[in-house]
Amino acid sequence: MKTLFRALPLLAVLFVVTSCSSVKVAADYDKKASFGEYKTFAFFKTGIDKAEISDLDKRRILRAIEAELLTKGYTKSEKPDLLVSIFTKSNQRVDVYNNTWGTGAWGWGGWGPGWGPGWGWGWNQPSVSTSTQGTLFVDLVDAKKKELVWQGMGTGYLSRNMEKKEERIKEFVTKIMEKYPPGAQQ
Repeated sequence: MKTLFRALPLLAVLFVVTSCSSVKVAADYDKKASFGEYKTFAFFKTGIDKAEISDLDKRRILRAIEAELLTKGYTKSEKPDLLVSIFTKSNQRVDVYNNTWGTGAWGWGGWGPGWGPGWGWGWNQPSVSTSTQGTLFVDLVDAKKKELVWQGMGTGYLSRNMEKKEERIKEFVTKIMEKYPPGAQQ
C-alpha cells in the first residue's frame, strides 16, 4: 500500500504528460454558406495583427494554415473568396504535488540526537508544475459578404521546447483544418 502512495505523484505527472499530447478540436459554420464556391484565400492582416502572440508564432501558424489550404486545392489570391484570420487564448495551469516520503515530516523517528524537523529522507517538499493550455481559433470569412462562415478551434498544451514548437503548431493547425470544409471529414 505504501508503494502505491509513493507512486501516485509519478502517475499524476505521467497522466498530465500523456494527456498533453492531444489537441481537442471543434468547428462551427454557417449552414447557408456555399463552401464549394470558395476557391481562393488571403490572410486578413487586421485580424491577425490583433492576435496576442509573437510574430514568429504568427508566421508559423500562417504558414501551416496556408499549407493546409493549398493541399485542399485553394489558391492564394489578391482578390480572395475567403479571408483567413486567427486569434488565440491561453491559460496557465499550476499543479502542486505534496511529496511526503518516509515516516513523516520529522525524519526517521522524531526527535533524537541529530534528528529534527525537516531533516533527512522524510521531509515534506511540495513540487510545483506549470503548463500552458492554449486555444487557437481559425476564422474563415466570406470576403464579399464580410461574414464569418467557418470557425475552427483547437485546444491543447503548448510546448516550451523551441525545437518542438513548430511541430506542435503544425499539429494544432492540421487537426483544426481537418474539420474544413464541413462534411468533408472521414
